[in-house]
Amino acid sequence: MSPNDTRLTGRTALVTGSTGGLGVSIAHALAKAGAFVVVSGRSKERGDDVVAAIRADGGEAAFVLADLAAGDAGVRALAEQATAAVGGALDVLVNNAATLLVPKPTADVCERDLQEVFGVNVFAPFLLTGLLAPAMAERGKGAVVNVGSVAGLRGASGSAVYSATKAVVHSLTRSWAAEYGPAGVRINAVAPGPIATERALEFADHVAPVLERIPSRRMSTPDEVAASVVFLASDDSANVHGATLSVDGGWAAT
Repeated sequence: MSPNDTRLTGRTALVTGSTGGLGVSIAHALAKAGAFVVVSGRSKERGDDVVAAIRADGGEAAFVLADLAAGDAGVRALAEQATAAVGGALDVLVNNAATLLVPKPTADVCERDLQEVFGVNVFAPFLLTGLLAPAMAERGKGAVVNVGSVAGLRGASGSAVYSATKAVVHSLTRSWAAEYGPAGVRINAVAPGPIATERALEFADHVAPVLERIPSRRMSTPDEVAASVVFLASDDSANVHGATLSVDGGWAAT
């Protein structure tokens, strides 16, 4: 990404789950492209750190405390506070926050597991998009980028719940594109494979066999995935609607 990137100058963006992992990289990438970024998550300390780092790098950002596991009330509070933080309507929404269930057999999955994972991975982005996309449609412009996963494109033993939620995200991306596209709002998704976050690197030995089957033979970096989000949020993808962009080293293609 160029240090003089101005693709999102003058625009505002909300990134859910941006106090750690991939979300931090997405927030930084959007800010480097010129956007005012609303960082959100459950930790004020980590959120303030992300905002400080963005500002130290010359970007603009604010933090909004949010717990997307709190259901409708939590999502509505985030939508209201994020809108207030930018002093008006949001131009970009990145539905990044997600809960990853520890792999287990389907028979061992309980109702609480289902509620927790579907609550954050499906219900929260569904409600948040429903709250924010209509205002974009009224202005005739805007972009929503959903963070899906290669898990939503391929089957994986022990990952039925998480994979199902990401498949839903991909499906919602297409449905929302059909719903909001005519009003000028573009809805797209990225589908990362293994990402070299600090947490993932702790389990490098477990990921190694997977990488042997991926054409690129490596994990994606957080910055590579974030760059794809910026592309889909910017006018570089002006006529891209309802697409799911795989950033997985070719895994979904094998």
